[in-house]
Amino acid sequence: MNHILCGLAANPALPAELVDRLITVADDEIATELAARPDLGRAQALALAARDEDTAVHLAYKGRLTSADIDPVAQPQAALALLDTGAGLPEWARRFATDPVTGRREKLAACRDLPPDVTDTLAADSEIAVVAELALWTTPDMAARLARHPHAEVRRAVAANEATPPAVLEMLLTGDGLPPARRCLVCDRERTPAAHAHPHPADDLPPGAFCTGSHESTVHEMRRQALSNPATPARAAAGFAGHSSALLRWSLAARPDLSPEVGGRLVDDPLPGIRGDLAENPALDATHLRALATDMDPDVRRRLAHNPRVPLDLLTSLAGNTKIGATLLPRIAAATPAEVESLARSPVPAVRMLLAARRDLPPGTRDALAADTDAKVLKSIAPHPGLTEARLRDMIDRHGVRVLAKVATNPDASPSLLEHVTRHDPPVQKAFREVARHRNATAPSLLACLTDRQARPMAAAHPALPVPVIVELLGDAEGRVAEAAAANPSLPPAMMLKLIP
Repeated sequence: MNHILCGLAANPALPAELVDRLITVADDEIATELAARPDLGRAQALALAARDEDTAVHLAYKGRLTSADIDPVAQPQAALALLDTGAGLPEWARRFATDPVTGRREKLAACRDLPPDVTDTLAADSEIAVVAELALWTTPDMAARLARHPHAEVRRAVAANEATPPAVLEMLLTGDGLPPARRCLVCDRERTPAAHAHPHPADDLPPGAFCTGSHESTVHEMRRQALSNPATPARAAAGFAGHSSALLRWSLAARPDLSPEVGGRLVDDPLPGIRGDLAENPALDATHLRALATDMDPDVRRRLAHNPRVPLDLLTSLAGNTKIGATLLPRIAAATPAEVESLARSPVPAVRMLLAARRDLPPGTRDALAADTDAKVLKSIAPHPGLTEARLRDMIDRHGVRVLAKVATNPDASPSLLEHVTRHDPPVQKAFREVARHRNATAPSLLACLTDRQARPMAAAHPALPVPVIVELLGDAEGRVAEAAAANPSLPPAMMLKLIP
């Protein structure tokens, strides 16, 4: 990998004529960087697409190529990428529907809005992987048709397709109204009964795949997919709340149409993971939310705090006995002005810390939290816009290394404050990284950041770094640093020219 040329390819200040030169010498990594440039011209995109198909695929997905730019015979993957984005031609789809390469037919089957004759051809494909891929993405009518397919793997894919009609999903769950499946991936290759516990490298069966003639493991997975599918009717899903399979019960816990009855059964589930998913579900009613607040598992209580419908009094209680972290919780983000005032006056530091994670606080509340005596609160409020330099310096004076990195993330931190952060004794490594990426960082603070190994690449890419230092870093022993220097928009064009063969 040529780090210098990769960096140049990503440099936003690289002149167009040098982009042209770089295209002529690009390897795969350089081409990937060039293809991502927002200023790439049409002629440049065509030149990149012509050099290799992987780059052409990338450009097709970026919307930089049209059907007129691609020969489906010479670049089939790029043509499939255009079909996948809806920009391909119907005749391409018909060609690929009978392509001898299975992978191409499988890729085509995942494309949307295919002509009806193409989906009919794919639905009759001899390779189950192709039919299953079609079942996963196809239209409601075709999904209903494929739900009756004799292969259980195809039915499993239909169960995962959110376009599948609700009545069909219910039939897949119960089996009522559908003929039994006759085959699955296990009995396709092994005599039944067969337990597939340890796949060999060439095998695509999952561990635990099992069939005694009823395709048990595939049917189980089909039900799990249907229970996770939001289009499945709630009444049909509810019957699995007491199922012996933990995976099937788990699929219910996050459903947006969860009924109080199902929620009540899952609240007492023995698996913490199920109760954790349930705790985050906005469909859960207040009674069951309060029941989960006393859960013995701390992760369940932590996830309950992230539920947007958790009552505020319950949330403040959780903050006092659960490690939540300084993150903006949905319920805190939705707090009314009166609730914000109440939270700011809470005697529990963890509650004030959660409020401080908001970035739209009234100035009076913001400044009051910035004067808080608890370091956790200060770390949470330090990045808030609008704080004066005096308040930010006061945080550092009072709590030093505990708040230094967070102060450096404040968007209004002045150049002098950032220099103050880099001179702090003892130093804080994370603070160097924050300064190195800050828009207000100046040459003195960036030079200090170069002394930290993790901050060094970020500082090398900062446009405020002096040009002689950028040029010197092009020869850095660490490739990441040299690449960052080459990507620095302050690198002189004359130097860019010298770097391209």
